Amino acid sequence: MVGITIGLVVVAVASSALMFSRKISGTVSDASDIQQQAAYAMRVIDLQLRQAGSLHLNLQPGTATAADPYLAPVAFEAGVLPGSNPPFDSFTPATDTLSGTASPATVTVGYQRYTEPMFTSATPQALSRNCLGGPADTSTDQRLQSTFWLSSKNELRCAGNQSVSAPPLDTEGQPVVQNVANFQVRYLLQDNTSTPGTPTIKSVDASGVANWGQVQAVEVCLVLYGTEAIDLPAGSSYTDCDGTTTVDMTALPVDTATVKRRNRMHLVFRNVLQLRSQGLIGSVL
Repeated sequence: MVGITIGLVVVAVASSALMFSRKISGTVSDASDIQQQAAYAMRVIDLQLRQAGSLHLNLQPGTATAADPYLAPVAFEAGVLPGSNPPFDSFTPATDTLSGTASPATVTVGYQRYTEPMFTSATPQALSRNCLGGPADTSTDQRLQSTFWLSSKNELRCAGNQSVSAPPLDTEGQPVVQNVANFQVRYLLQDNTSTPGTPTIKSVDASGVANWGQVQAVEVCLVLYGTEAIDLPAGSSYTDCDGTTTVDMTALPVDTATVKRRNRMHLVFRNVLQLRSQGLIGSVL
């Protein structure tokens, strides 16, 4: 009897240790998955926003020639005039570079699509791509466009060279990452009115942008949550994208078939991306 009792105690202790170890392992794995998802989402958004406002350097803008090929005139293109295949057959930097809405939060990025000579191809090829890896090499589109938003299924979705509804539908575009609790975009504008002669940067949402060409940078905030329920202490919370709202992870609405957030790890990720050619887009161009 004594041996059996000792054996049962040893089994109970070992089982408890195993269960605890599995919980720790699951939590660490969940945190790692969330960070990888966030890194990928930010990389996709980063690639498109850093291209916004980029201008094509035309190496043959006219018929002028120079004795030395290194002294030949070049020029930045100011855009592409509309052609015969709307809506992406043109690019106007002042209006097509950046736009968005505040509720729901969406951001649309655009930049010129142009071709360049390729060593491996007899014809020039367009190397830039939108968030979905398009359009195809055979496309006649002159503008690359990417629209990001948060769907009702808690997916960060992106639509490439296609028109989207207002607000975008869950069936439009393709998911970039899942398990997204919040997606917010704020725009950094140079403010010359508060203190004349001392410009400052103010942060506004899309409703506060009067001239999209004056946006200096974009701040993206994502809140991602895990897939594994955790035994969280009551009152476990995080600060949401607005920097003030406290969200209690143990008191979230009851999980549904498509969204499961209660008692799951939530992590907040932010990134500020400076736009190219700021000060030119929307003013000179």
